[in-house]
Amino acid sequence: FPPGSPYQPVIEALGNYPQKKFYNVSKLGGAKYDTLPYSIRVLFESSIRNCDGFLVKETDAMNILDWKTKQNNVEVPFCPARVVLQDFTGIPAMVDFAAMREAVRNAGGDPMKVNPACPTDLTVDHSLQIDFSKCAIQNAPNPGGGDSQKPMAKLSPLKAQPRKLPCRGQTGCKGPCSAGDSSRNSGQFSAQIENTPILCPFHLQPVPEPETVLKNQEMEFGRNRERLQFFKWSSKVFKNISIIPPETGMAHQVNLEYVSRVVFEVKDFLYPDSVVGTDSHTTMVNGLGILGWGVGGIETEAVMLGMPVTLTLPEVVGCELTGTASPLATSIDIVLSITKHLRQADVAGKFVEFFGSGVSQLSVADRTTIANMCPEYGAILSFFPVDNVTLKHLKHTGFDKAKLEVMEAYLKAVKLFRNDESSSREPEYSQVVQISLSSIIPYVSGPKRSQDRVAVNNMKSDFQACLNEKSGVKGFQIAVEKQNDIVPVQYEGNEYKLSHGCIVIAAVISCTNNCNPSVMLAAGLLAKKAVEAGLVVKPYIRTSLSPGSGMVTHYLSSSGVLPYLSKLGFEVVGYGCSTCVGNTAPLPEAIRNAIKQGDIIACGVLSGTKNFEGRICDCVRANYLASPPLVVAYAIAGTVRIDFETEPLGTGFNGKSIYLRDIWPTRRELHTVEEECVISSMFKELKEKMEKGNKRWNLLEAPESTLFPWDLKSTYIRCPSFFDKLAKEPVSPQPIENAHVLLYLGDSVTTDHISPAGSIARSSAAAKYLTNKGLTPREFNSYGARRGNDAVMTRGTFANIKLLNKFIGKPAPKTIHFPSGQTLDVFEAAELYQKEGIPVIILAGRKYGLGSSRDWAAKGPFLLGVKAVLAESYEKVHKSQLIGIGIAPLQFLPGENPSILGLTGREQFSILFPPELSPGMTLDIKTSTGKVFSVIALFENDMEITLYKYGGSLNFVARRFL
Repeated sequence: FPPGSPYQPVIEALGNYPQKKFYNVSKLGGAKYDTLPYSIRVLFESSIRNCDGFLVKETDAMNILDWKTKQNNVEVPFCPARVVLQDFTGIPAMVDFAAMREAVRNAGGDPMKVNPACPTDLTVDHSLQIDFSKCAIQNAPNPGGGDSQKPMAKLSPLKAQPRKLPCRGQTGCKGPCSAGDSSRNSGQFSAQIENTPILCPFHLQPVPEPETVLKNQEMEFGRNRERLQFFKWSSKVFKNISIIPPETGMAHQVNLEYVSRVVFEVKDFLYPDSVVGTDSHTTMVNGLGILGWGVGGIETEAVMLGMPVTLTLPEVVGCELTGTASPLATSIDIVLSITKHLRQADVAGKFVEFFGSGVSQLSVADRTTIANMCPEYGAILSFFPVDNVTLKHLKHTGFDKAKLEVMEAYLKAVKLFRNDESSSREPEYSQVVQISLSSIIPYVSGPKRSQDRVAVNNMKSDFQACLNEKSGVKGFQIAVEKQNDIVPVQYEGNEYKLSHGCIVIAAVISCTNNCNPSVMLAAGLLAKKAVEAGLVVKPYIRTSLSPGSGMVTHYLSSSGVLPYLSKLGFEVVGYGCSTCVGNTAPLPEAIRNAIKQGDIIACGVLSGTKNFEGRICDCVRANYLASPPLVVAYAIAGTVRIDFETEPLGTGFNGKSIYLRDIWPTRRELHTVEEECVISSMFKELKEKMEKGNKRWNLLEAPESTLFPWDLKSTYIRCPSFFDKLAKEPVSPQPIENAHVLLYLGDSVTTDHISPAGSIARSSAAAKYLTNKGLTPREFNSYGARRGNDAVMTRGTFANIKLLNKFIGKPAPKTIHFPSGQTLDVFEAAELYQKEGIPVIILAGRKYGLGSSRDWAAKGPFLLGVKAVLAESYEKVHKSQLIGIGIAPLQFLPGENPSILGLTGREQFSILFPPELSPGMTLDIKTSTGKVFSVIALFENDMEITLYKYGGSLNFVARRFL
């Protein structure tokens, strides 16, 4: 921690643990501290502990303490305790660290000193794609590149094993287990996945994992081998970083189950756990009382470099929960109900903090599910302070008893422990929203937006209304005479009938529910009862089960329900983001053709968090979010046009009609299975297995050199040029002389317009580069997968087909190279300017840089040679990112813009910076036509000026190692 901190006098020993030290921040604020929301107290403690007079000042700490009057009025720095990355955003960060080592060595420094300053966990979880489902090869698109039919055996040392016969030891066993032999099904293969033992439901003997997982793992390691080798190298050479290998789980799930500390202890010094991450679901950890939220790649990289993130001191909405939810209401029902209330309360850009008697009725699994959904209702985070429920959960998950005692003592000492039985008053909030859990009934959400909730008992009538409504946020505008159309289709030798509302995708996805045993077990128990009753799922429905981590599969398997899910088609397809992000395999061609032929409104049902139209599958226009047991129930019914109260799911044995109530598990059943299956030994065992990694990862070869051996032929990993001008001493800001305008943009240019994203268009500059490297369009992969190659990403900057450049006059990723008069791709023009030694700037209108924080929205323009952006106004986060990469953000004076100033953008611009910059100073710009006008340099504080003078945060930190 910073030496010479002005707050060192409040460092104390912890009660009965005199060797443990901590900042007793509760003594600094007195009664004012006691009224702060718990989440703001975490911000306050961080500011006290990290106060160094430069990055974090005393005034920052006092502003946080005065939260009640300063909220929404001041910006404050926050130094989180750790960082969580997923691979798409993690790879450019790690490539930058590798490049920094190279630059420090070249400048005479010690490259081994270059390591993340903040503890960092990187989970490789965004590579999974569902190429295989139900153990059958699907003709899926292959954005990973290469020929999907190439043999994969050479890519992995893990050998497949023959699949066993169905067990013959007991009548009715439908699953393979070791009681059988291998004389049949000789063409089928499987493998034991070490994290996920599956048991025969009759003999409780281990059986092979479904070949679905093996095949998807093969594809993942094959298409991503080069990136995985780079991650493996990073895990070996960098200190303070942990790489969680593929097939372990999602970033937010691993964050919750494995790397969360709740209270950090470093050399007997205690402080609250907190985290920022590049995944929007980082917020899940707030259910454990850990302050955390998702930020952009540049912000996380800055934290890894030892710098704070900056945020406007937020409003905090207190959400008071009362009562107890209905036994039939699952966590999803609770989440969607709270989502609706908080959307109506307008919590966008605010913290939400939960209190009230109803909070203690929610398990940690329920809390994390609610916290995980906060991006859907717009809050920065949803915080549940640590209480007795949290401590009980941590005890069951393997936390050491002594550590828990220290944790409790510390949290109580700094007043971060919530106690319902205490007589102390609740904190003061910006506003309070009251929600009665007793009023919550089962809901689904859709068909196009997660906030459009539909009571399950109204589902049939609501879908009918959607057919009638005009096309829009809910309606499909189907003519009345066509609403009962039926399209017959032949599939696998049988005839089926498709109609509006038919289910064609049913996915039990980990994204929201994997942390909650009750909803996943409910799905499994419902499947068990359904199979025992003789119910089936139609074979054309694309079913899948993506658990999110081995722990989820473990308790599903241990409870004996996994084989029943598999029997209904819900096989484990892998561990990572899948259907929810559109990574599902295509529907069978016969089904797709029937849907298109009859203009059928086909439906998907999934237990994820996102269901925007066309996101899941382009021919599936209606998508509903539902709890896992309801996903299974709708899959069995085969349609959303069903009233569960009055209509049967299907016909079971002996022609008996089976209703949902006949197979819905009771809360007592769920509680019994939870007690028997979700036990501390599971968490302990899985943590050990996570530390060991998996066979493919362990056997993956990677270099161990201090510097990464860059492969000049690589199209995935490339040393970027951010440090080309690294020197021991910074130079004064250089003037920008005779700059041409690369792009002349209008209002509301978003980071999506700027940053490379999605697939690589065949006519793009990036495609030309990859083609010249010998790749075919099928091997291009996506910009996300190639974020470690700055040559690809730079070419993808401003490559959005909807970019409207005023020089061109129509949407296109084109611009004019003025010295030659040619109309070129943006990259090609920028490349010519750089070869000619001509600097470039960007002209823009209002709200430049709107949208999600994207690191390449700043990195890309920098590598294109952009020296400054001149706009009418900026999105604040993007403005800071421009400074962080070394681009000057300049703003027209109030009331002025290019049109008023008579600028065409075809002029050349010269900008002179004074030797000493100051926040908010005015600069003069002179054009080649002789016009002179003034602009505001949007440096808001000394830190931003320092970062700009050093050429951005990367170079600022790199110089520390020289």
